[in-house]
Amino acid sequence: MPSARRAPVPDGNAAAADDAHGADALDSARAGVFEALGDPVRRRLLELLIPGEQPAGALVTALQARVRITQPAVSQHLRVLREAGLVQVRAEGTRRLYAVDDAGTAAARAWLARFEDTFAQPLDALATELARGRRERRRTPPDAAAPGNEAAG
Repeated sequence: MPSARRAPVPDGNAAAADDAHGADALDSARAGVFEALGDPVRRRLLELLIPGEQPAGALVTALQARVRITQPAVSQHLRVLREAGLVQVRAEGTRRLYAVDDAGTAAARAWLARFEDTFAQPLDALATELARGRRERRRTPPDAAAPGNEAAG
């Protein structure tokens, strides 16, 4: 198997190159998770797996109750979820049992957690401004703020 080509690193630092490519691989893996989650059928499959491990047949039946879909199509969706690291499968005789892969969902949660602070501060500021506006409305008499109540001069 041929090795992957690496882009040159400007400072020539091999450790930095390995870190950069490791980050690229991690971003690529995360992209695969979010690409997999981009499909409503795959999101529904994950929702069906929340209570616990399910046989493939039960997943097919549950999906077919809501949408027109074939068993091979469900199998393909499950494969995408498995390759993205969101579900795991184990064989039990001839049955395949699927379950949510906690490691894959933890990676997605960790990536999304980076944005919590990004949203928290503006939302806190919005809450402060809304409270300030309510306070001002309580202090201002209703007729003083109405247009056309200026004193005639």
